[in-house]
Amino acid sequence: MFLFMVVLLCGCERKKTEQPDSQAKQLLLYCAAGIRPPAEELVESFGREHSVKIATNYAGSETLLSTIRLIRSGDLYMPGDKHYVDQAAQEGMLLSQHPVCYFVPTIFVQKGNPKNIRGLEDLLRPGLKVGFGDDKACAIGRTTKQIFTKNNIAWDEVEKNLKFLSLTVNELGLQIQAKSLDAVIVWDAIAHYYDEHGTAVPIPVEKNVISTVDIGVLAFTKNRSIAEKFVEFAASAQGQNIFKKHNYRTEPPD
Repeated sequence: MFLFMVVLLCGCERKKTEQPDSQAKQLLLYCAAGIRPPAEELVESFGREHSVKIATNYAGSETLLSTIRLIRSGDLYMPGDKHYVDQAAQEGMLLSQHPVCYFVPTIFVQKGNPKNIRGLEDLLRPGLKVGFGDDKACAIGRTTKQIFTKNNIAWDEVEKNLKFLSLTVNELGLQIQAKSLDAVIVWDAIAHYYDEHGTAVPIPVEKNVISTVDIGVLAFTKNRSIAEKFVEFAASAQGQNIFKKHNYRTEPPD
């Protein structure tokens, strides 16, 4: 009987030591919706190579930051602009961060550009239907406002044609696909994703605001080692090739 109890207790002890190991095989990634195409492949490739299960929460960058503040759990945060990662770091919610790609805002119009939109000022033309990201929800919204400010275009003037505010950049591409709007401002990678339905009108670099995309390891992680390995993977040649494959820039524009 005594021997049986010893064996039983040893078995229980073994289960306890195994538990942290199994927990370390799970990660939660908060990811901006605009990075979803390469993020899905990164998650799938890394998960397969390291036998790790990675749950993903896709939403607008500001929305995700609010969720992290509220829940205070998870492992990784990859928003659409490093501004949000910097904010998380300032609030003590980050252990480390690393750049992985760059976003270049572009005007995206109906296929063939039937309204002959050539630049930012054309978006103020009477009768146009335009859409932008909500700056209180997603990175493209915040960056869009910065672009108009940089070019001395008053938001009051822009709002006269504003027909749609989105919670994510992807919704703006869908609006062009549905032919609901004449023009939107999206990331260049999203314009590539919807290029069957629309035409990109580049914003000159000197008039533009380029976004650096960082991925950060959250201070709440219980799996720091494997989370940092995911960051290393995203920044590695293999990870960078995944970004390039989906038309995401791994170098800033000249």
